[in-house]
Amino acid sequence: MTISMNMIQSIGLAVILLLIGKALRRKINFFEKYCIPSPVIGGILFAIITLVLRLTGVLMFEFDTTLQSFFMTMFFTSVGFNASFKVLKKGGPKVIIFLGVATLLVVLQNALAVGLAGVVGVHPLLALMTGSTPMTGGHGTSAAFAPTVEALGISGATTVAVAAATFGLVAGSMMGGPVANRLIIKHDLMNKKRSSGNVDEELVESKESFLDGDKIAMAFFQILIAMGIGVYVSNLIALTGLTMPGYIGSMLVAAVIRNISDTGAFKTPQEEIGIVGDVALNLFLAMALMTLKLWELIDLAIPMIILLIGQVLLMYLVATYITFPIMGKDYDAAVIAAGHCGFGMGATPNGVANMASVAEKYEYSSVAYFVVSLVGALFIDFTNAVVITTFVNLFA
Repeated sequence: MTISMNMIQSIGLAVILLLIGKALRRKINFFEKYCIPSPVIGGILFAIITLVLRLTGVLMFEFDTTLQSFFMTMFFTSVGFNASFKVLKKGGPKVIIFLGVATLLVVLQNALAVGLAGVVGVHPLLALMTGSTPMTGGHGTSAAFAPTVEALGISGATTVAVAAATFGLVAGSMMGGPVANRLIIKHDLMNKKRSSGNVDEELVESKESFLDGDKIAMAFFQILIAMGIGVYVSNLIALTGLTMPGYIGSMLVAAVIRNISDTGAFKTPQEEIGIVGDVALNLFLAMALMTLKLWELIDLAIPMIILLIGQVLLMYLVATYITFPIMGKDYDAAVIAAGHCGFGMGATPNGVANMASVAEKYEYSSVAYFVVSLVGALFIDFTNAVVITTFVNLFA
């Protein structure tokens, strides 16, 4: 028996699963501790149920995923609005340096994945779905790029990418604190910090927010305008023969709009755009995960384990021997290394959680919070998309 759901029914089920995920996250400490997203919880739970029903021959589902693509484009368009040269410049040299380090990790993650492809006997593009797509990119980038890879004939790309992203969330959250703790003790960083007499200053100004209907509406309007124009930009890019997700054009247009607004020509309600983007991400992820074909993972279990262990070792080496030294070899650099483990293998909230655990034991670092949050939340998705697109085209 097969149950078919149209566009409206599919998004309705996705919302129900999202709400179930939110409820489970509040009740189960493991999900909260490792910052597992609510749509991931609800979506994977439904995917597991679907797997059991399919294997037992009881029931199968068919979905209309039209709105999945719409919300995916909306989310990544909102990310494009974060690409502000003015904000990047204001953040100072450390932000730019850390963005370079984070982008280097992205390149290394993908190089490692395709390098191990031959060892584990899988196609390089499928191995790429355990690289920066799920690691630095997380579930959002995984669910967005994987269909592009599947369209190139690589079956199971979405399932592999999302499974790797879930693994990365847990692994990145578990390793960040220990990495920083080892660096702090080994290099006696707390005593050095206190003897230096440096006073930690807050870099992020607090602000009072309030609900403004006009700003929310303008956020929707600017996102939709960027999405509309972005379709033409994506079509022009496609004429070059490059393979990339359809949302790239919208991201580029959004970046242009943001930087024009920074000149004072008009207002871009950045906070409201972020909220709209978060809503779109949750709906997009819920739909992407509830339609996972988990049965495609059965033959990929051992290769995936090898590829993911490789990513964990790479993250440890980069955080310890690249991030920490380049960011200054001081206490702030150690906290940044902890944050990098979090969002380099999962998401920015994981990075912030890692830094919070270090600060709870030692001391708060506003420099680390500012640098990691700014790069993780605003800029890395943009550079990651460029690097992933390059690798996909190299091995397509």
